[in-house]
Amino acid sequence: MRKRMLVLLMAIVLGLSSMTGCMKIIKIGEEGKYTGEVEFNAGDDVAAIWDLAAVPELTEKAVDLTAFLKEANGDLKSLADKYGKYSMGTSGELSYTVKATATVTEVNTEKKAGYMVVTLADYTGPIIIKLQTGTVFKGSAVRDSLNIIKFEDYKNQVDYAAVSQSIHKIIQTTIIDQLDLPGLVGKQIEFAGCFTVDKEDEILITPVSITVM
Repeated sequence: MRKRMLVLLMAIVLGLSSMTGCMKIIKIGEEGKYTGEVEFNAGDDVAAIWDLAAVPELTEKAVDLTAFLKEANGDLKSLADKYGKYSMGTSGELSYTVKATATVTEVNTEKKAGYMVVTLADYTGPIIIKLQTGTVFKGSAVRDSLNIIKFEDYKNQVDYAAVSQSIHKIIQTTIIDQLDLPGLVGKQIEFAGCFTVDKEDEILITPVSITVM
């Protein structure tokens, strides 16, 4: 895209030079000064909204996970209209935002897509609850759960995917990297996060906040 823009600008400049007798060379990276087009940067976009808008939105709408699981009674999709958000408006992947106080029973840092297993005091059902700990994060539940982020605000799927990747980087550096993961086993945590409905017997939550009690 940048090279094509430069070629176009050069063509325009050459055309103008034939009429005015002068020519201006535009360096790569400075095209925006002349075209008004600013290069997309997902990291800057996410950083600008994360603390002031994204986390407050998710924290406010998070539903108690124990109550949610009991109400769902094994059918997680049954609460879509009440608590869920689809990635494409009325279709696509279904995600929920939840919160809970839980006990960490297992931490796995050997896999690239690490996780911790937690249990809820008042839930004895069959669903296994995991929180992602990186460094590889699966899915895009956090991005898809946010009302302030919409696909139509971005040029293409590549930019939209980059937003989710930038969200995961912020979660990694500001939340996960601040924790002593192996030392959490047996401890209680408070957390809020998002998950996409995938399996009937397991939910994989991407945390947006974790507090060790």
